[in-house]
Amino acid sequence: MTNTTADSADASDRLLRRKTVCAETGLPTSTLYDKIAKGEFPRPVKIGKRAVAWRERDVNGWKAQRPAA
Repeated sequence: MTNTTADSADASDRLLRRKTVCAETGLPTSTLYDKIAKGEFPRPVKIGKRAVAWRERDVNGWKAQRPAA
């Protein structure tokens, strides 16, 4: 038997790299970083010396706050 609460928590704890974030949000890289600088998009977390990623739950929260097109 699987634990759906743990499974859904695991999914929201995933880390997304920039390409994936851009694809999911429709934002080009320059706009993504511009919005981060303005405090309009979640900041990434450092996952290595020269690598960052975004928490999936943060990206999904940002998308949920966007008005429907």
